[in-house]
Amino acid sequence: MSKSTKKTAQSHDDDHFHDECGVFGIYHHTDASAHTALGLHALQHRGQEAAGVVSYDGHQFNSHRALGHVGDNFNSEDVMETLPGNMAIGHVRYSTSGDKALRNVQPLFADFKFGGLSIAHNGNLTNAYAIRKALVERGCIFQSTSDTETFIHLIAMSKATNVVERVIDALRQAEGAYSLVAMTQEKIIGVRDPRGVRPLVLGKIGVSMILASETCALDIIGAEFVRDVEPGELIVIDKKGLRSFKPFLPITPKFCIFEYIYFARPDSYLEGRNVYQIRKKIGMELAKESNIDADVIVPVPDSGVPAALGYAEQSSIPFELGIIRNHYVGRTFIEPTQQIRNLGVKLKHNANAQYLKGKRVILIDDSIVRGTTSVKIVDMVRAAGATEVHMCISSPPITNPCFYGIDTPEREELMASMHDLESMRKIIGVDSLNFISFGGLYRAVGEERRNTDNPQFCDACFSGDYPIRLTDLENGRAPKQLSLLKTRH
Repeated sequence: MSKSTKKTAQSHDDDHFHDECGVFGIYHHTDASAHTALGLHALQHRGQEAAGVVSYDGHQFNSHRALGHVGDNFNSEDVMETLPGNMAIGHVRYSTSGDKALRNVQPLFADFKFGGLSIAHNGNLTNAYAIRKALVERGCIFQSTSDTETFIHLIAMSKATNVVERVIDALRQAEGAYSLVAMTQEKIIGVRDPRGVRPLVLGKIGVSMILASETCALDIIGAEFVRDVEPGELIVIDKKGLRSFKPFLPITPKFCIFEYIYFARPDSYLEGRNVYQIRKKIGMELAKESNIDADVIVPVPDSGVPAALGYAEQSSIPFELGIIRNHYVGRTFIEPTQQIRNLGVKLKHNANAQYLKGKRVILIDDSIVRGTTSVKIVDMVRAAGATEVHMCISSPPITNPCFYGIDTPEREELMASMHDLESMRKIIGVDSLNFISFGGLYRAVGEERRNTDNPQFCDACFSGDYPIRLTDLENGRAPKQLSLLKTRH
C-alpha cells in the first residue's frame, strides 16, 4: 500500500482529511453515460482530483478520463457523444494510493481472454504492495501506481472459468477496505469488502439498476433507493436480473464512522441512517457534554453547520453564520510564498464581524487534523472582535492515520497525537477546547455505547483499533516510489 505523495505546495484546505473516492455504475439505460456523469457530480465531494467514465455500446468500450472536476470534463455534448451505450461506470478520485498522473485515473480497463473489463474502486488495499511485488516477480507489468490495478492483475492470473469466479478469486487474495464496481460486455458487478468499511448502495430507475457510493447520487437522476449492498456481498447485474453472492466468511461489519462525521454528503442515507440527522445529534451531544456559557454558536462552514444547528437547538444559544465561506475558490494562481499561504484561510473563509464583535463565541468544526486551519480561524474570529472563543469538535481527537482509503497525514503530523488537550487549546488559542466523547458519538449514531471489546464501527483514527490487518505496514512501509515514470499534466 502506498500513501499519497506529499503535495509540494500545500493548499489552503489541507488541514482536513481528504475524501477517498466515489463510484457509480448503471445497467440497461439509454442515457447510461449521462446518468453516470450526473451521479459523479453528486459524488464530487468524495474526490476532486480526477474523474472518468467508461461505457459499453454493444461492440466496444468507450472511455473518457481526465484530471479535474466532473463539471469541467463532462460538460459538453462532444464528450458525451464519445460515450455511447446502455451500460457505464464512473469514478471520482482523490489519490490515497498512487500519484495524480492521468494513468491512475479510473475507471481502469484491461482486455482479458474473456473480453474487456473496466473497474473503479473506492478504498485501499492493506496488502497491495505485497501482492504487487509477488505479481511483478511472476512477470506482471503495471501501468499505474494505483492499488486498483492490483485487482486487474489478480483477475488476469486467476484460473477460474468465468469472470464472476475470477473476480471472487481476486477479492479473496485482497485485504483492506473497498467498494468497487466493474463492467464487462454483459454485466455490472458491485462488491463491498467483508467488513463493509466503505459504502455502496443499490438503486433503480425504471428497469435500470444502479450502484453508487451514496444515495445522493441516486437522487440527482431521480432513481429509487433499493438497499445498501451488504458487507461482503457481491452483486451481479445482467440480462438475468440481479444476483447476490456471499463469497466471504461472515465477519462483524465495521462501517467507517467518519462517513457520518464528515465524508458523506449530509443528504445521503448510509446503513439506514440519515447523515444530516446524525450530525445534528452529534451537536446536541456536544452541547450536553461541554455546557459552555456563550452568546452565539458559529459553525466553521460547511461541514460544521449541521452539528452547530444541533448544538444551538440543545443549548438554546442563537445560531449565526459568523463565518462566510467562499465557494468559488480554486487553486490559487499566485506563487505560494509563505505570506500567501498564511493568507490561505481568507481565500476560503471570512469573518461576518457583525455577529462576532463583543460576543462569546462557540466555534463548531468537524475535526482537528494538523490544527493549522483552526489557529487561523480562531485568529480571524478574535480579530473580528469576539471577547471569548470556545471550540467544540464533532469528532473525538484524531490520533492515528487511516489506512483504509482516506488520505491522512503521518501520525507525527496529527495534532492530537502529539499534544494533550491543554496543549492543543493553547496552540489553537481558544478559551476552551472540547471534543465529542466516544459515548456521545456512539449515542448520536443510535448505539447505547461503544463496545470496547468489539467496536460497532471502524473508528481506528480515534482509537488505534484497526479492524483489518495492515500487512504492508507490518512488513515495513512500501517504497514511496513505485514507478520510474514521471508524467506531466
